[in-house]
Amino acid sequence: MSGQAPRPPVIAVTTGEPAGIGPELCAALRANPWAARIVLIGDAPLLARRIGAEAPLTAYRPVAEGAPGVEVLHVPLAAPSEPGRLDPANGPYVLATLDAAIAGCRSGAFDAMVTAPVHKGVICEGGVPFSGHTEYLAEHTGTPRVVMMLTGAGMRVALATTHLPLAGVAAAITAPMLEETLRIIHTDLQRHFGIAEPRILVAGLNPHAGEGGHMGREEIEVISPVLAALRAEGLHLEGPLPADTLFVPHTLARGDAVLAMYHDQGLPVLKHASFGGGVNVTLGLPIIRTSVDHGTALDLAGTGQADPGSLVTAFELALQMVEARGRA
Repeated sequence: MSGQAPRPPVIAVTTGEPAGIGPELCAALRANPWAARIVLIGDAPLLARRIGAEAPLTAYRPVAEGAPGVEVLHVPLAAPSEPGRLDPANGPYVLATLDAAIAGCRSGAFDAMVTAPVHKGVICEGGVPFSGHTEYLAEHTGTPRVVMMLTGAGMRVALATTHLPLAGVAAAITAPMLEETLRIIHTDLQRHFGIAEPRILVAGLNPHAGEGGHMGREEIEVISPVLAALRAEGLHLEGPLPADTLFVPHTLARGDAVLAMYHDQGLPVLKHASFGGGVNVTLGLPIIRTSVDHGTALDLAGTGQADPGSLVTAFELALQMVEARGRA
């Protein structure tokens, strides 16, 4: 007696800024035989042109069962789009693709969403204040705090603060914020990455992790007390560690993830090692979301020279996270 085949995962892919490289990168997803239903969200005629599809793209049908393959959930452009030429009129179109993916993930129609790059400036010029995918997803899922984490070259690097001026970082690192951030990382490493007892390496804020208070007291007054309290609950935390030696291989081997205190403390190392193949993951959301580690690359749009590696890796990671959640 044979059982019914399991339902393949359904992964939504928002195709990003229509004048950028996002739409054409999706050709790489169509070229691989994935064990999943891939739902590209964007303007169907635009995608057909930019992907170079010889056969018509299959329209998405919100059915409970379906075979693996690529489908398109059509969201119409607000204005015609040409590669490399931004048009603020299409800012609402980009946000509509995100809204469709969020709604599908929240309803259970989609198991995860992967996002191609958007152009923040042109969305703002279109009349909608927009600071980025991460903040938009947090707002539209009612999530009070999310954590940005990038993966690549065997590293996972999360950020305590993200797009802040350096002058504002120290004031933003408070005990409640740091505690909540570490709890989110710990929980999502268990839930989405299948790590039963996550080990998190925590960077100090100041050079040499404050040098015993001689180069700053944030480590003594904020970071260390939070780590001590969470260790008492059973979390595996090491730090605060000097950032200039944290990223050497023998130190990284002691952890499953790194928490950096600010954007340019952790990401230059990871991007040096993995640019073009890294993945941005938003932790703390009620849905799974991964993204590319690069921008819209307007100068490459329409040339066929854009590297799809980061989008493919983001899709692979989304699938792995869906599978890990299913095993939890």
